[in-house]
Amino acid sequence: MKLAEVAADTPSLAASMAEIGQATRAAAAVLARTPTSAKNMALLGMAAEIRAAQTAILAANDADMGRAKAAKLAPSFLDRLQLTEARIEAMARGLEEIAALPDPVGETIAEWTRPNGLAISRVRTPIGVIGVIYESRPNVTADAGALCLKAGNAAVLRGGSDSFESSRAIADCLAAGLAKAGLPRAAIQLVPSSDRAAVGMMLAGLDGNIDLIIPRGGKSLVARVQAEARVPVFSHLEGICHVYVDKAADPKMARDVVLNAKMRRTGICGAAETLLVDRAGADRHLKPLIETLIQSGCEVRGCRETRAADPRVRPATEADWSTEYLDAIVSMRVVDGVDAAIDHIARYGSQHTDAIITDDEATAEHFLGAVDSAIVLHNASTQFADGGEFGMGAEIGIATGKLHARGPVGVEQLTTFKYVVRGSGQTRP
Repeated sequence: MKLAEVAADTPSLAASMAEIGQATRAAAAVLARTPTSAKNMALLGMAAEIRAAQTAILAANDADMGRAKAAKLAPSFLDRLQLTEARIEAMARGLEEIAALPDPVGETIAEWTRPNGLAISRVRTPIGVIGVIYESRPNVTADAGALCLKAGNAAVLRGGSDSFESSRAIADCLAAGLAKAGLPRAAIQLVPSSDRAAVGMMLAGLDGNIDLIIPRGGKSLVARVQAEARVPVFSHLEGICHVYVDKAADPKMARDVVLNAKMRRTGICGAAETLLVDRAGADRHLKPLIETLIQSGCEVRGCRETRAADPRVRPATEADWSTEYLDAIVSMRVVDGVDAAIDHIARYGSQHTDAIITDDEATAEHFLGAVDSAIVLHNASTQFADGGEFGMGAEIGIATGKLHARGPVGVEQLTTFKYVVRGSGQTRP
């Protein structure tokens, strides 16, 4: 059975959302007791269904892309929205990789015995029902649904209206994979409406049936979720990512890493938005970095010293240092060494992902320890800020908060824990 879009009138939508909440809660109770073999069977079945439905998924995506182009949406948005044969295959492989991951449910994290003989262990358990609200990226439908399933959670997914048809085609494949493994289809549900009111209902918790909300999208979406949510939230804020090129950086490595960090895919949250260059190494690094970026089609907005190095550099405003461009634009500043770079990142960054390029190990360790971001890198591109690249199979997002989960949110991060205490008749005096 394929998903049908629910009418946007509030009574019909409210009834549909209430039904989704109840059905997903019931499915979560089943998944909490589901063996690893059944979850993996479902995931492999989903991968097979996605490959078999490639033509249908591409047709649905073409419809979404047509509307997005007619609305003259930004090229970076279109890149996030578009599916290709290669991206669909990557989606299917991602499901298989998640199936191959160890099952976190039931894992003993720690154990100890008290002097009175009580044996205490801390054991991973599913969170329950997870609501995921995301924009434009239809592949998140597969990633989020699969990660929640592997961690023993049921999921309510609400994709962006711009990717509605693509997400629906993918969700049909997930439902088919669940059914073939004998698991409830309600374990992964896509909200069958593009009405924004559905988001508000999810944020209210669907009558207590949602345990956690994960937003994945732009600043306005995350701000709304944080302001209105009545259930816990994994924050995924902007990716204002920095690369600091130290005086001891290898020039070729600096050019290669900076180019990849900025231009590999400009529309992802791990794309570098600000480049900081050590003043003590500016004579070696500044001009080659500017030249490399401009030749690749990137607009450079810079400080006074950056503009003096190349007349093609446009003036940077104060707002540029805190802007997530998600486009072929980078802000560039010359700073007085690693501590000035750390101070700049602390003031303007979003605690997402920041990198240092240097051959000086002591400077690198100072940067890695002092920069308070979810991901810090030494001599590597910020575009590695990705759960798949971390060996997690996939991710729902990069959590920039500090509680429970931080960085890529994969299978382990979608679990909580409980304490299991075993005794032999002990009573407390």
